[in-house]
Parts: sequence; C-alpha cells; structure tokens
Amino acid sequence: MLRHPLVHPEMLEALATAGHGSRVLVADANYPFRTVVGPNARIVYLNLRPGLVGAEDVLEALLTAVVVESAAVMVPGEGPEPEIFASFRRLLPGLELTALTRQEFYAEARGEDLALLVATGEQRVFSNVLLTLGVVGA
Repeated sequence: MLRHPLVHPEMLEALATAGHGSRVLVADANYPFRTVVGPNARIVYLNLRPGLVGAEDVLEALLTAVVVESAAVMVPGEGPEPEIFASFRRLLPGLELTALTRQEFYAEARGEDLALLVATGEQRVFSNVLLTLGVVGA
C-alpha cells in the first residue's frame, strides 16, 4: 500500500513518467478538456459533479507528489482577479503566478510538454493553473 497522500493510479503514472520541465494542468469544469490539450497529455477526469472535485483539492494533492518550479494562470480580459488565485498563491508559496490571456494559456496547454490534465468539477471561472515541474531535491 502507498503511504502517500496522492493515490490516484492514473495521476501517479502520468507524474512518474513526467520529468523536469513537464507540465501539469489543473482545469476547471469550464475548460475544453478534449480540444485544448497537448498531444502527449493523459487526461484524468475527476469532474464527478459540479463542485466536485475542486481545483484546490487537486492542487493540494498534486503538491504532495511533485516539485513545482513555476505556475501560470488564465486571467480574464477585465475585471477583478479571480478569488481562487489567492488559494493558488497560498498553496504555491514563493512562486509568482504568471498571468496569461485565454489564448496564450490555451497555446501553452497545447504544448508537447503537457504530461497531465486533471479535469475538475471546479465551478469558479478562471480556476485553471498550469504547473511546470521542477527537480526533486532542488
């Protein structure tokens, strides 16, 4: 048995085969999971119903298994910053969230370096975070 907080087999396999510089996308329920994804990505569907499983829960679990060197978020064209960004900052202390427009974010998510996309049931808009994996021990 695993003694690790992250126990989802498909997520663990995708992370185990990823490496430094690989990317992981935690996507909200509004994200186009099938059409805006890199060709090498494994898609894991955790969107059981609206609100379950939330983006914060997925990010928190992922962070028990990987080192993150950078993070990017999709920002709205105008208006206030999405409230979930504060949670992302809390969970990713010391990392600046790189702000990308919708199209910039989609272009990054379509990259060959995307190893894993986790589809969540997160209902808050713009609750997507694109992580770049770092080096263990760094």
